[in-house]
Amino acid sequence: MAEELEYGPDQDIPYRSMPYGNVTLEGFSRAAMQTYWRIPEYRIGFDLGAQPWCFMGTPIWCLSHTHLDHCAALPAYLARRRMMKMPPPTVFLPEPSVELVQRMLRMWSRLDSGGLPCDLQGVVPGDEIPLSRELVLTVHETFHTIPSVGYVLWDRRNKLRDEYIGLPQDQIRDLRLSGVEITREVRKPVVAYLGDSRPEGLDENPIMYDAELLIMETTFVSPFHRVEKIHKHGHIHLDDVVQRQDRFHNRRIIASHFTLRSTCHEIERCVRRALPDLLGDRFVPWL
Repeated sequence: MAEELEYGPDQDIPYRSMPYGNVTLEGFSRAAMQTYWRIPEYRIGFDLGAQPWCFMGTPIWCLSHTHLDHCAALPAYLARRRMMKMPPPTVFLPEPSVELVQRMLRMWSRLDSGGLPCDLQGVVPGDEIPLSRELVLTVHETFHTIPSVGYVLWDRRNKLRDEYIGLPQDQIRDLRLSGVEITREVRKPVVAYLGDSRPEGLDENPIMYDAELLIMETTFVSPFHRVEKIHKHGHIHLDDVVQRQDRFHNRRIIASHFTLRSTCHEIERCVRRALPDLLGDRFVPWL
């Protein structure tokens, strides 16, 4: 399970922290309030509904959509990096939202009397973005009430082709120098970020079920919440997770973005009732 709620170094904005393998997941999410995540070792974050001061050094952000609880901190984040003389960050967001966000940033720049430099890049489902030699970001269709996307972060490595395994090193070197392609790319989905979406965001992107770490919304959990209305507004109910529990092959599933209509105690009780073993302790309610 995740660690207890902790605070940034200046006691500014709360976030939880969970070590996972060689990386750390940090963030917090409640519906209509604020959502922000980052993996510092990968130097990447997802959504900016708020921005703990220590998150400022993260240079790449992936916005799932432009509801304020997912992007309200963007101007402040850009202004803080400018103030600290840090390079402009890269911000990915759904292509249909780019022009409006650019206009918004221009207005904030005038109000702040300072520039808000960033590399704002619109993305569409199907995009593939190399981040480094080892990391690739892919963009996926999700289903919300406004333009939205999800993201999958892949680890990629070059492996020696099977037919060359066991050859002496000098032969492998000669093949490579002669122009023979002796390696093949092997990819592994390490992090999937759903953002806000109906269950189709998972079903239409089955790779979400296979990523090592899945960060997903489970906005509603109460049996008294109407599932059809929840889907109409682009969200997921805990019942949707139960119905799909055999499809989750993730090593860890972060359930988040819970409605403020339910207390933490109510959420924990509903989750334990619906998933008594928490999918083999892989399902982590982030509260």
